[in-house]
Amino acid sequence: MSLPPSGPPPAPPEINLSFEDAGPPAAPPPAPPRRSLRANTIIVMLGTLGSRLSGILRQQIINLFDERLTDAFTVAVKVPNLLRELLAEGALVNSFIPVYKSLDTQGRRALAQTFSGVMIAVNLLLMALGILAAPLVVDLLLSGTSNVDREVALYMTRLVMPFLMLISLSSVAMGLLNADEHFRESSFAPIAFNLASIAALALLPDTATWLGVGWLLGGVAQLVVQLPALHRFGLLPIPRLGGHPALGRVLRQMAPFTLTAGARQILNVYVTSLLTNVQQFPKGTATGYANAEALFTMVNGLFVVSPVLAVFPRFSQAAADRDWALFRQLTAQTIRTTTFLAAPMSALLVVLAPYAVSLMNLKVPAGPEALDKFVAGSGILTGWALALVPWALVTVLLRTFYARERTREAVTVSALGFVLEVALYRLLVPPLGLSGFGLSTTISGVLMTGALLYLYRRDVGFPGREVASHLARVLPLAALAGAAAWLLAKVLPAPGFFVQGVLGLAVAGGAGLALYLAGALALKLPEVGAVTRRLRR
Repeated sequence: MSLPPSGPPPAPPEINLSFEDAGPPAAPPPAPPRRSLRANTIIVMLGTLGSRLSGILRQQIINLFDERLTDAFTVAVKVPNLLRELLAEGALVNSFIPVYKSLDTQGRRALAQTFSGVMIAVNLLLMALGILAAPLVVDLLLSGTSNVDREVALYMTRLVMPFLMLISLSSVAMGLLNADEHFRESSFAPIAFNLASIAALALLPDTATWLGVGWLLGGVAQLVVQLPALHRFGLLPIPRLGGHPALGRVLRQMAPFTLTAGARQILNVYVTSLLTNVQQFPKGTATGYANAEALFTMVNGLFVVSPVLAVFPRFSQAAADRDWALFRQLTAQTIRTTTFLAAPMSALLVVLAPYAVSLMNLKVPAGPEALDKFVAGSGILTGWALALVPWALVTVLLRTFYARERTREAVTVSALGFVLEVALYRLLVPPLGLSGFGLSTTISGVLMTGALLYLYRRDVGFPGREVASHLARVLPLAALAGAAAWLLAKVLPAPGFFVQGVLGLAVAGGAGLALYLAGALALKLPEVGAVTRRLRR
């Protein structure tokens, strides 16, 4: 790879790619993009918002089921999700797009056909093995003294295993559309998943069978809604088994990423074992964890993953053109955008986590298991909120390595980070309880950020002064917003039910967010200034 000259890189000009059209770069790419990066970001964020909100509604309906079923269901869907992260979604997008972007039109079409054929064959094999080995996998996930019904979890695990094939094919479709910057269909496909699942859960009997079937119907919907767009843009591949010169490059990029995902799954397996240990946590804890995960995923997906997903093809193109000045500009702006959005969400979730978890309760918690579920969700979400900003930095920086096809460094740092997180869970969760989860994740995120920054600066030259100046203004402002929300929450009704959750988030969260935006205007932060200029037009 061509590296920039030694010495500090030149200071990049001010750009604003997330909320304003950036205008022509100093060295424009060979072909203009179909849409502005701002438009792509907004499309992805709207799709993510719709997906996460409908996901919250789906989780609310799931919470109406008996805790015995929801705990078992939470364990069951982990099995295909473990394999899904290994073979689909992140691994595919981060390895496929840089190689795909480097080919001509004919080469792209041939690669898509070959790659989709390989994915289908591999997933069929893994799906069969997963069904056969389900007893071993469930025993691996559950604690020896489990608070989850093993037989129900085993039955539901086998039932939802075909979801792996559905989500893998959907990820292939997403990768093809995103590579050509067609974000609308792929961004809104998860909404179809949630709506189909919601319809099934609302209309069909509340049994273990239909809880699993609703999940599968959602997977079918997520795949099917992307097929017309693939056909319309001439991207719909006809899968075939065979070779392609670039297939090896994709697989080489996927292999280390898959190893990283594997390390993360070791963490997930260990977490599930902790949550299902009746000597450490009561029944309902696994469902509470799932509720906190749904809320955190909504915030992280909307304010961190969406902007990064929208800019990733530009990162890949800049790396392919070896335009390192533009690459650094994109890095600085993406970090500014994600941290500007993530910082206030982190501070507000730290103090308002019980109100956020209350959104999951469409009925007042009654009985010890329902109350334990609420307490578990609140405690876990509070801790995770602390990790939002460090993991925003990790998310951005990892994509810069994948775009440069420097996967080895990225996955090494990621794997070591997840191993560290497992060790921290083992050290901190027993004495600290639920708060140990968030503290472990925060420490791991900070250390991974430091390692990735060092490697990035060594290779390309990191715009550290610009990023540090931005964080020095944003983080104290977010802390002030969180303090204001905490003071207001003290006079509001106690959380626990949906109505109190909405009230707490609207009043205390709204006031904190208004204070944050007012401070950002006073400090003349470009991220909020661009929004104001557009509202004045």
